[in-house]
Amino acid sequence: MITLNLPKANILLSRKEGQVFVHCLIRKKSILLTPEEWVRQHVVSFLLVEKRYPLSLMKLEMHLKLNGLVRRPDIVVYNNIGIPMVIVECKASNVNINQQTFEQIAQYNIKLQVPYLMVSNGINHYYCKANFESKQTTFIKEIPKYENL
Repeated sequence: MITLNLPKANILLSRKEGQVFVHCLIRKKSILLTPEEWVRQHVVSFLLVEKRYPLSLMKLEMHLKLNGLVRRPDIVVYNNIGIPMVIVECKASNVNINQQTFEQIAQYNIKLQVPYLMVSNGINHYYCKANFESKQTTFIKEIPKYENL
């Protein structure tokens, strides 16, 4: 897998029947290693180690119903009383982040109403803060550490 523009992560890989799997700390099982999963696991590590987000308050690929369709945000982080605070959309490192990516995460946020958004392909990372009173979303330098959410 490609080296990402994220801190080095302690990721456990295994091989089974010719395929490579990654151990997911959140789902507590081995997941087939795809380029997007490689990014997702590095982002989880970044949130855990650098931003001090508790693993127990992160959900991966949760089911979300939007306009009758089931959608799955890559990562949703909750505060300690169960309110969603951050949505992260991960793409494989060879996928360009574009307007469609931001529209995708914005659709999730119509339902979840979180203040912080992150989009990453492991190379490029974008952070936004949503203000629901002014109905504006602005780019910010980084997402806050967990204790500052």
